[in-house]
Amino acid sequence: MSKKRVLFLCNANSARSLMAEALLRHMAGKRFEAYSAGVEPDAPQQAALQALEELGIDTSGLASESLDAYAGEHFDSVIILCEKAQQRCRDWQGNTDELLFWDILDPRLNARDGAYTQTLEEIRGRLRLWLNVQSREA
Repeated sequence: MSKKRVLFLCNANSARSLMAEALLRHMAGKRFEAYSAGVEPDAPQQAALQALEELGIDTSGLASESLDAYAGEHFDSVIILCEKAQQRCRDWQGNTDELLFWDILDPRLNARDGAYTQTLEEIRGRLRLWLNVQSREA
C-alpha cells in the first residue's frame, strides 16, 4: 500500500505548516508523506523548531517552500492552516481528494509565553482526530 500524500499550507510556511509537517511524520510517517508550503514563504521560525525539538520531534529537512513548487501535483489531502492562505489558495494549480481548513492562530501574534508550544499542541490534537478518521476510512 502506498503512502498517502498530505500538504499543509499557511501563509509563510515558517511555523504552523512546518510544525504540522514534522508532527505528521512523527505520528504516522509510515502511512503518510508530509509536505508543507506557503503562499509567501519565509525562513523557519526558530521558536517553532525549538518547540518541536523539545518534544523530541525531528526537525531535520524542514524548510520553507513556495506553494508554486507543488503546482500540478496531486495530494490525497491538503490542510490549510490559516485564513490568509485559504483566500490565496483558491487558484492553486494542484489537485487533492480532500481539502480541509483548520484556522490556527499564528504563534507570532500570540504574546503569551509558550505560544509556539500551545500552537503545536493544537495542531497535534487536530492531527490525532484526523488520523483517527483516516484509520476508520482505510
